[in-house]
Amino acid sequence: MFKKISSLLLVAALLCTIALSFASCNTDADVKGMSESPLPIPALSADFTVPEGFKIGFICLHDESSTYDLNFINAILRYQEALGLKNEQVIIKRNVPETEKCYEAAVDLVAQGCKIIFANSFGHEPYMAQAAEANPSVQFCHATGVSAAEKNLANFHNAFASIYQGRYLAGIAAGLKLNEMIEAGKITPEQAKMGYVGAYTYAEVISGYTSFYLGAKSVCPTVTMDVQFTGSWYDVTAEKNAAEALLARNCVLISQHADSMGAPGACEAAGVPNVSYNGSTYEACPETFIVSSAINWAPYYMYITKCYANNQAIDTNWCGGIEEGSVVLTGINLDVAAEGTVEAINNAIAALKAGTLNVFNTANFTVDGKTLTNADNANINDGYFHESEAISAPSFDIKIDGITLLNEKY
Repeated sequence: MFKKISSLLLVAALLCTIALSFASCNTDADVKGMSESPLPIPALSADFTVPEGFKIGFICLHDESSTYDLNFINAILRYQEALGLKNEQVIIKRNVPETEKCYEAAVDLVAQGCKIIFANSFGHEPYMAQAAEANPSVQFCHATGVSAAEKNLANFHNAFASIYQGRYLAGIAAGLKLNEMIEAGKITPEQAKMGYVGAYTYAEVISGYTSFYLGAKSVCPTVTMDVQFTGSWYDVTAEKNAAEALLARNCVLISQHADSMGAPGACEAAGVPNVSYNGSTYEACPETFIVSSAINWAPYYMYITKCYANNQAIDTNWCGGIEEGSVVLTGINLDVAAEGTVEAINNAIAALKAGTLNVFNTANFTVDGKTLTNADNANINDGYFHESEAISAPSFDIKIDGITLLNEKY
C-alpha cells in the first residue's frame, strides 16, 4: 500500500513539473504577438442616401483562395455593411477569367439591374470597356487599368491606390530585419540579399518591387534584391517554386507581388522571414511573417456609389492614398520583426503625410550608375518620379541598380 501511495505521489509530482514547465514556456513575455496596425482599415460612414433598388456588381478574377481577391471581397463586405445593402443588391461574380467571359459577366450584371459594375483585374479592362460602350446608362469601374482616359467614355473609369507607399513602408520593416541579422552575425552586410516573387513585368509589379526595395535600402544601404517572375497572378506551385529558387540563391528574406500562399508557405517551411501582400499570413506563418501592405478598396466603392447617388460624374482616373484610407498595413509580428520597426514605420508615415518623403526620390537610386532627371523620364520633376499622377495606375517601369531580374519572359 505504501509503495502504491509513493508511486502515485511520484507520478503527481512529475505531472506538476510538466505542467509548470508548459506554463513557464507560454508566458506573455515569450510570445509578443501582433502590434496594432500603423495604418489600420478606417471605419466607413456614409453622408449620402442610396437610391431605392440600387444594385452594384463585382467581377473578381479568382475567389477567396486568392489573397488578392479576398482583399477585394472583404472590402465589398465592409462597404455593404456600412450602407446597409441587402445581399440581392450586391452581386459578386467570382473566378471570371481575363477573356470574353468577363464581357459576358458584365452583360449579365447589367441584365440583373446593376447600376455600377466593378472589375478587379488588369486583363479585364478591354472587356469592361466593350461592355461600357454597349451600355451607356451603366457605370463601369475598373481596378488597375490604364485606358479610361484614352477611351474617353463618360461611363468607363480606372482606379488604383498609392500602394507604392505601403510597399515602401513594408520595405522599411524588411531592411530593419536585415540589419538585425547583420548585427547578430547571421549574415554580413554584403549578404543582405532579398528575394521577390513577381507575377508579370508590368509597371504595376515593377513599381511595387522597386518601392519595396527602396524602403529596405533607406535603412539597410547594402541591400540587393533578386526578382523571379511567375507569369501568373495566382499559381500556388509557381510561386512556391519561385520562392524556393530565390532561397537557393541565398536570399535571406522574401516578399512578393503574387496572390497565393505559395511564397509565404515556402518561407515558413525554410524559416526565412517573409513580407506578404494583401493581408496577414500570421495565422499560417507565425514564425516568419513580418508585415503586409494592401489596398483598401472600400473608400473607392463608397466614392463611386456617392457619385451615382448624387448624380455626379465619377473621376476617369481615381487614386486613393494614406489620407483616404486606401493604403493600409497589417499589424507587425513583434516575434519576428526587428526591434524599433513600429516606430520607424510610424515616422515614415508621418513624413509621407507631410510630403517630406517621396518614395521615388531620384537621389536614392541610380540606373547604370546614373541619377535620372526629367530629360530621362517625363514623370520626373522636382527630384522625384511622380507615380500615379498622370493616370491612376502605376507607371514606374524603370529598372534600377541593385535589383537583378532573373527571368523577364513574362
